[in-house]
Amino acid sequence: MIILGINETSHDASVSLIKNGDILFAGHAERYTKNKNDWYINNDLLGDALKYGFPDQIAYYEKPLLKASRLLLKGGFGDWKPKYMVDNMFGKRVPTKYFSHHRSHAAAGYYTSSFNDAVIVVLDAIGEYNTSTIWVGEGSKIKQVYKNNYPFSFGLFYSAFTKLLGLTPNQEEYIMMGMAAYGDWTRYYLKVKEYFPDINKQKYNFHQGINDWNEHIGHREQFDIAAAVQKVYEERLVNFMAMAQKLTGKRNLVFMGGCALNCAANTMLWRMFDNVWIMPNPGDAGSSLGAAAAAYGSHINWQHPYLGHDLGGEYPVGAIITELIRNKIAAVATGRAEYGPRALGNRSILADPRDPTIKDKVNLIKKRESFRPFAPVVMEEHASKWFDMSFTSPYMQYAVKCLQPDKIPAVVHKDGTSRVQTVNKEQHPGLYNVLSNWYVMTGVPILLNTSLNIKGQPLLNDKKDIKLWEDTYNAKVIH
Repeated sequence: MIILGINETSHDASVSLIKNGDILFAGHAERYTKNKNDWYINNDLLGDALKYGFPDQIAYYEKPLLKASRLLLKGGFGDWKPKYMVDNMFGKRVPTKYFSHHRSHAAAGYYTSSFNDAVIVVLDAIGEYNTSTIWVGEGSKIKQVYKNNYPFSFGLFYSAFTKLLGLTPNQEEYIMMGMAAYGDWTRYYLKVKEYFPDINKQKYNFHQGINDWNEHIGHREQFDIAAAVQKVYEERLVNFMAMAQKLTGKRNLVFMGGCALNCAANTMLWRMFDNVWIMPNPGDAGSSLGAAAAAYGSHINWQHPYLGHDLGGEYPVGAIITELIRNKIAAVATGRAEYGPRALGNRSILADPRDPTIKDKVNLIKKRESFRPFAPVVMEEHASKWFDMSFTSPYMQYAVKCLQPDKIPAVVHKDGTSRVQTVNKEQHPGLYNVLSNWYVMTGVPILLNTSLNIKGQPLLNDKKDIKLWEDTYNAKVIH
């Protein structure tokens, strides 16, 4: 049985293909059209996926008619009619199943986890109606035990303040999260708290934005407001997770939805649960895999996130080390593209974290704001010596305190934390070998790792992207 999962008509369209529980392919629409956060599937993406097999069934991540009813009755914005909703696909009839938006999120998380007993929390902006749900996963079954509906929304609260600060909602929430480290949260805390006073209460429908903020917002105010929003969000997240734990009695947590991309807040979850799993693509793009898994109805074989377009070749360990020694920065595009928003070694810029000027140099290359932080990638066995963490973080999902910031200044944020990626031999042998060689030469088992793209553009995907990058920036890409 081959199942094609589809997510579109929302930000970050994607497709996934599974066969008898094995993941054959998973990729993002934006990587093919070059339109950031593309809402719709395209033939190039579908063609790439179908090289691995033609589906016996299509699984769609949302219920379009239910979403249409919400748009009609409750408002909001968006599209409800997917391009590939029809059963006729490339001249062949393929039966289609539809799953609710939050069920797709829950299935993506639980069925890729190692848990057979867990509480599943889904927090996002909005699906059809649901915005926050709690599920119980036991064996191969998942069951919803709590829901809250539009217009109440954790995600819309965060996105509305993202817009207030002059950033793009549904795209640049991560920038506001980065800004928070530079702000004084106490300055606007009480005012921001009025907008989200309780886990089941908010001031108004945040889909309309923040429409009653009358104070002037200058450069300094932006950072202080961001800090207050992050503080209030973290408090409400902890409150909600405590409710989920009390309601279900579970000690294993699966966390999904766009809110699960807030790495600064995610770290707190390890204080509350014995084990935490956040699938590395927890937002809407991950729901194509979730829909396919929901149709399969059981755990699927999750091994790694390198599931997209395949550039082929062995990982160029020697070439990367040579470039790092020569220029301290190495652009890498090789093998299969990462499924998810983080570059985890196959579409990455790697750099020497010891050089205090490297952060500014890489931000200049990527045309990003100078305050934006970069992540360290570290050999797993050395992680606890360099960072305050007792768990692994293979997908850059947690921000933790750096224990030796003076030695790796390029990967430490203003608040002393780092968004860590841990790597072991099994997870990514090539990247691990790069780090191992770097460690032998420098005594530091860490490199800076960031996505190979320019701000506002998708990650490099294929050979055409590599050539365009090299021609445009006169810079070598190792592949």
